[in-house]
Amino acid sequence: MTNFGRKQSALFMASAAAAIMPATAAAQDAAPTSGDIIVTAQRQEQRLQDVPISVTAFGAEQLRDNSIETVQDIAIRTPGLAVSAVDPVNTNFSMRGIGSPPGISQNAGGDPSVVVFIDGVYAGRGGTPDLDALDLERVEVLRGPQGTLFGKNAIGGLVQFISRKPTDDTSFFFDATYGNYNRLGVSARGNMALTDNIYLSAGLSHKQRDGFEYNETTGNDVNDLNLTTGRIALRFVPTDTLDIILRADIAHQDQRGNPRHNDCDTSFNGGIHCVGINPDPRVVNAYIDGEVKRTIQTYSAEVNLELPSGTLTSLTALRKVKFNFVTPFFSNPINPPAQIESTSFGEEDNSQFSQELRFAFDAWDGRLKGQTGAYFLKENNDRVEGQIQDFPTPAGSGTGIYPQSVNARSVAVFGQVDFEIVPSLTATVGARMTWERKSGRFAGFKADSGPGLPPPLGSIGGYDVTGKKSWKAFTPRFALNWKATDDVLLYASVARGYKSGGFQGLSGTASGASTPYDPEFAWGYEVGAKTDWLDRRLRLNVAAFRTDYSDLQVSQLIPLCCVVVSNAAKARIKGIEIEAVARPFDGFQIDGSYAYLEAKFTEYSIPGLNYTGNRVPRSPKNKFNIGGQFETPIGELSAKLRVDYSWVDDAYFEASNIPQQLWPSHENLDARLSLSGPNDRWELSLWGKNLTDELTPTYVTYFGAFRQILTPYAPPRTYGVTVAFKI
Repeated sequence: MTNFGRKQSALFMASAAAAIMPATAAAQDAAPTSGDIIVTAQRQEQRLQDVPISVTAFGAEQLRDNSIETVQDIAIRTPGLAVSAVDPVNTNFSMRGIGSPPGISQNAGGDPSVVVFIDGVYAGRGGTPDLDALDLERVEVLRGPQGTLFGKNAIGGLVQFISRKPTDDTSFFFDATYGNYNRLGVSARGNMALTDNIYLSAGLSHKQRDGFEYNETTGNDVNDLNLTTGRIALRFVPTDTLDIILRADIAHQDQRGNPRHNDCDTSFNGGIHCVGINPDPRVVNAYIDGEVKRTIQTYSAEVNLELPSGTLTSLTALRKVKFNFVTPFFSNPINPPAQIESTSFGEEDNSQFSQELRFAFDAWDGRLKGQTGAYFLKENNDRVEGQIQDFPTPAGSGTGIYPQSVNARSVAVFGQVDFEIVPSLTATVGARMTWERKSGRFAGFKADSGPGLPPPLGSIGGYDVTGKKSWKAFTPRFALNWKATDDVLLYASVARGYKSGGFQGLSGTASGASTPYDPEFAWGYEVGAKTDWLDRRLRLNVAAFRTDYSDLQVSQLIPLCCVVVSNAAKARIKGIEIEAVARPFDGFQIDGSYAYLEAKFTEYSIPGLNYTGNRVPRSPKNKFNIGGQFETPIGELSAKLRVDYSWVDDAYFEASNIPQQLWPSHENLDARLSLSGPNDRWELSLWGKNLTDELTPTYVTYFGAFRQILTPYAPPRTYGVTVAFKI
């Protein structure tokens, strides 16, 4: 199908979905006549349909029925959310067109534009967790600036992972999976009461598979998987007013790397850098396989104390991440056995401690509700990154090392209140004040005796410098919502978001390494409607938004030098999002979403380049997904079929908008067929993902000087069988 045909199909199917199946994909776990799902998008428990924010939520049953294992699976089904990746563990979120490219988020002094919270704990670095072992109750995706209640770096939005709390029920769950590429997976979760007021839950998961790509040089499969995760939670409820939860989780990943496939820029008409390249995109020619090793540890203590005037919550957390990588990102045989090689390697050791105190109150017979609190975050990040350049001639070869050590501290106070002006009309006012400081030491030096030295050092002899900077930010929120009927909520909001400033880290010069870039800010304006119809068998949620960004942090790859980060841009983003679900009769459901996004730079000019008017990276104009689910009894058994299709318009990976860095339009088709026993005691399921075997790049790096396009790809067609038991 041509791009034009796909776009027309996207618009037609989305329009049809909006016309015939109003309801949100966020409430798919609920009964047909209820549709309720409880979320904590405003740091308090509320029905999804009562939250005046654009939120998509996935309950535990939906996560299972849709075979959702990764954040990429979530992005496929969420309007406004895109996920790219330069390697198997470092994902880059983009929400409504705003996200941090690798040049910013993957140095020691940078931060993301869309953040992740796990059971309320800010996960600043290290990637996202494995969903299998978390025993998730739900996943929430909040779109638009969330600077008031969630703070820094939620300028584009955020993703929350919320696990089940331990209870006094005794339960046990086990599943095992086998699939193509020798996919093997097992997970087990359990919950039990130790005493009348102490409850324990725990989970363990392991998954492994062969690689999706083949390295012709080494003869090995690469981009494989070997991941083990585990968690434990202990809950103590000594009185009716005190609830204490201690949580710990750990994930360990150790696998081969993800060498880039090299494509020759056809506009170059051949040349030395095109010789010997295998045209198969699932074949690479790297001199080594590389490696990815990652360990994530999170420990937290949550205390909830019910007082006569409200609820006091304390959340204390320690998070540690260790990450090692070796990535042969530029490998090309020329007149074998000679090779051209560029390799990135390094390790990162990150630790963060956070403390949050919140007080939620309810006064005047419910007419005044709100919360106030204080937040503290201390983060230490030590990163050593190196680059090896190996050309056939010694003059072009060498190794550069770039140690970075950054200490960051963030302190904030915040509050938000909802006041019922008249019955059914509520005004929301909130604000957050943040004070932040970063300091670091940055170095770059030559590490071998070869005459050549790779970018970004070039001919620079080396440097060892320090830098520090403090910032502050005020991020208010104003909203007005009208509960027109029990099933119709109309709202309008204005909110400000803030993303931390930082340091270049990997720089070509001493001044570049020690000079900070400033925070970026955004004002988000949104109007929306959340509606239920026909005894809540139909649901339609619609949001229209505009976001104005200033001091936008942008990164630019300078050929044969480095990635330069600066506050060089302003952007205006506007769009419409629709989420819908229809349950015309028991056992049958159709759901879907559609997003239209117009994201352009209103100002972006740096010496020698002018990108004003260009599209913001990773901002597809059109995106939609549609899914169908049918469940029917077969005697004492139950069968369920789920099919999901999504289509995403083309976009660009970089602000230059050159065709070599196009993110082409792509589609995805997933399906799952399950058979379960009485009371769901057991289940056998057959599943497939990316059934059309779409070849989708997850990032593109273009080296114009060498006419090389370096591309990692999303997983190919995968399928398998899973058997599960529960007690």
